[in-house]
Amino acid sequence: MSRKKTRKQVFEQVEVIDAGAKGKTIAKAPDGRVIFLSNAVPGDVVDVQTFKKRKAYFEGKATVFHTLSDKRTEPACQHFGTCGGCKWQHMAYEHQLFYKQKEVTNNLTRIGHIELPEITPILGCENQYFYRNKMEFSFSDSRWLTLEEIQTDDDLGDRNALGFHIPGMWDKILDIDKCWLQEDPSNAIRNSVKTFAVENNLEFFNTRNQAGFLRTMLIRTSSTGDIMVMLQFFKEDEEKRKLLLDFIGETFPEITSLQYVINGKANDTIYDQNVICYKGEDHIFEEMEGLKFKINAKSFYQTNSAQAYKLYKITRDFANLKGDELVYDLYTGTGTIAQFVAKNAKKVVGVEAVPDAITAAKENAQLNNINNVHFFVGDMKQVFNVEFIETNGQPDVVITDPPRDGMHKDVVQQILNIAPKKVVYVSCNSATQARDLALMDAQYKVTKTQAVDMFPQTFHVENVVLLERR
Repeated sequence: MSRKKTRKQVFEQVEVIDAGAKGKTIAKAPDGRVIFLSNAVPGDVVDVQTFKKRKAYFEGKATVFHTLSDKRTEPACQHFGTCGGCKWQHMAYEHQLFYKQKEVTNNLTRIGHIELPEITPILGCENQYFYRNKMEFSFSDSRWLTLEEIQTDDDLGDRNALGFHIPGMWDKILDIDKCWLQEDPSNAIRNSVKTFAVENNLEFFNTRNQAGFLRTMLIRTSSTGDIMVMLQFFKEDEEKRKLLLDFIGETFPEITSLQYVINGKANDTIYDQNVICYKGEDHIFEEMEGLKFKINAKSFYQTNSAQAYKLYKITRDFANLKGDELVYDLYTGTGTIAQFVAKNAKKVVGVEAVPDAITAAKENAQLNNINNVHFFVGDMKQVFNVEFIETNGQPDVVITDPPRDGMHKDVVQQILNIAPKKVVYVSCNSATQARDLALMDAQYKVTKTQAVDMFPQTFHVENVVLLERR
């Protein structure tokens, strides 16, 4: 059967009218169909080249800018537009916040059909750059070339890269000179490692051929001043490995945890790998209101420490605990929220599917001398059952912070079955949050909602909702 080819279309002098999901902006074609754009700002007037046509919409790219929006700002990063990490850097921060707030409100009303209380303004982030405490960089022996480089006859020089994946291309790495997401000495460490590796002929990885020596580098920083660096090598070469690790340790004595992994698998995930401590401790510490959280190379911890503290305070304020409540913390991760609210509760029960996370949660609770938290591991929809409630008690408050997919419908139903007085729902995806709230709407009323910007320069936004029994 022959396939009809989709003809690319050009629309001229189109005004960009809104921002949509996943960082796309929205324009309208002459026939009324929506055009999703990846490189424009609301208020721009542009010519559009479409590259995908669907029944209800087009996807395209702005090729000519006739009028530039007053919502624009000059991107700080030289890699903006090629690196896919900060898609909204060209939009002034107050407008980023406006569209994040709008997306949350639209999702709750249009998907969830929820009656909302008065909207509390989104909580912006004090640091609009250098706010991340964790960055992962990949090595490549064939860096991503710009169109200008491809078209030139000049010698392209060093083809090695240490940086980020080009969006949608698993084997293409953009070499990064300066990243604006993690504070110093992150850039200095990355650039020094790259220079030293090139000068000493250490092989950068080739993903397609599964060959090379240097694979990835993880840098974690914390508010306590700790710094963790972990190198991932594709194969063991003791002489070269020690050469590089010794260089890092001597050049950056402020590193408190220097670790490495030998990973010869096809993928570079480290969760099934043995992480070896080369120098210092095998962990760093994060601190929040006197609570200490021990973080290793595999740990999950909110990547914006300062804003995580504000998010947790909102969660605790919404729960408004008096000291005599039994609290369930679903999808507890490493138990940070559970421990954060524990001093205001009689008892907190945390549930999480990842065994390593629960091990860390128990260790941190012991470290913090918190005795009224109890952690359980297992698939949420299976563990969180009638027997579990009978064993651990009927909760007065449920706090839930699920992954992007939201809660499984069986988990939602179980919350409805046990009918706690309050549910505090923390979400990194207001669309799935809205879907879950719709299932709870007959029994619960949304009495508070607060969007929190954890990731400036991106389209991501967290949202906290307080549900009270009708």
